[in-house]
Formats: sequence, C-alpha cells, structure tokens
Amino acid sequence: MDLKTQIKADIKEAMRAKETAKRDTLRNIQTMIKQIEVDERKELNDADVEKILMKYAKQREDGITQFKEAGREDLVSKEEAELALVRSYLPEPMGDAELESILKTIITEVGATGMQDMGKIMGAAKQVIGSKADGSRINKVAKKFLLN
Repeated sequence: MDLKTQIKADIKEAMRAKETAKRDTLRNIQTMIKQIEVDERKELNDADVEKILMKYAKQREDGITQFKEAGREDLVSKEEAELALVRSYLPEPMGDAELESILKTIITEVGATGMQDMGKIMGAAKQVIGSKADGSRINKVAKKFLLN
C-alpha cells in the first residue's frame, strides 16, 4: 500500500476510534499532499510524500524548540505527539556509520575539495539517502569531512 492510501485509511480509522489529534494531524498532511498535487498537476509518489512528511516533521521539531523556549509545555507535548505520528510513516533513520560511509563515497565521486563543493555533495546525497537522514544531519557530517 502506498503512503497516500495508508494515510487516507488511517484517517478513517482515527475517525472511527475518535482519535481527534491523530485525525487532525493526518488531515493536515493529506491537505499538504493535495495542495502540491493541484499546484503541480501531478500524482505524487511515495518519495514525494516522504519529502512532505520530512518537511512536516521539521516544522514540528522547530515548533517544539520554540514552545520550550516560551515555556508552553502543553503545546510541546502536542507537537511531540504529532512528530511521533509523522515519524511512524517515514523509513527508519540511517545510522551514523552508514551515513558517514555514503558521504565519503559521494565526496570522492563528485571530487569535492572544500566548502565550495557543498552544493554538489548535498544534491548527490539527497538523491542517494532520500528521507533516511535530514538535510542538517547530512550537512553536518559532510562539513566534518571537508574541514578535516
């Protein structure tokens, strides 16, 4: 079952179980998916849906940070619950050792010599790694290799 179908089925299940938080989160994601499909006039595949889920997860992480700074623990717990739900639809995150190995290979393949080549590395890494690691984590590991 593809991700869009799974999300739609889970919305129905959440409605039946009267799980309003889960239902609302999944509806938000479904709205984002439909918006992109309408704007770009194309059917999204699982990779596209994963990108949307990654973006949504990043927004939740940023929200958690901001709400913690503001002392709004009630909103922190809401955001954390949404983040956990979104992550359940994403593939298992890549381990540090595997990420480092892939980035070493990519740096060699693109012939990167310094920070000016970061764009090449990031582009190639996103193609290979996809949603198994977020961009900031990829960037951090790549900088470590380029600066050493």
